[in-house]
Amino acid sequence: TLLFLPGARPCIAKDFGHGSVVCVCNATYCDTLDPLVLPAPGSYVKYESSKAGKRLERSEGKFQSSLSTPGLLLTLNISTLYQHVKGFGGSLSDAAAMNILKLSQPAQDNLLRSYFSECGIEYNLVRVPMACSDFSVRPYSYDDVPHDYELKHFRLAVEDVKMKV
Repeated sequence: TLLFLPGARPCIAKDFGHGSVVCVCNATYCDTLDPLVLPAPGSYVKYESSKAGKRLERSEGKFQSSLSTPGLLLTLNISTLYQHVKGFGGSLSDAAAMNILKLSQPAQDNLLRSYFSECGIEYNLVRVPMACSDFSVRPYSYDDVPHDYELKHFRLAVEDVKMKV
């Protein structure tokens, strides 16, 4: 079992020849981030990734009271809130689950830790498609019997039990 210690572990870049790189995450190594620390009031922290190879590169800055860039004006009114962000996450489709299940158990642990742990990007939400989606290997639904309003024929598909539940 790989123990994740506080502090960033750098991305080991791998190029598949398509003009961008990915970070290696396998059974023995996965990059990590420094623990998140909220910036001081009036400051911000930015994480940037790019096709050129940046992977959640951290930088800090301060908000300015006036902006000298022509044609760009951003005004933040922190006294008025319009929405509440519940969190961040991704989708666990059939395709994602099939790929995760093809990994060894240590590689699965590292991959999931890189998404959900404090050493990773701290996802706290997951969207799970109901029945098949365009990322499934076959079309399926939970009840294909016409007029079954009482859902007597409702059944989860093998994909749901094996890969989502």
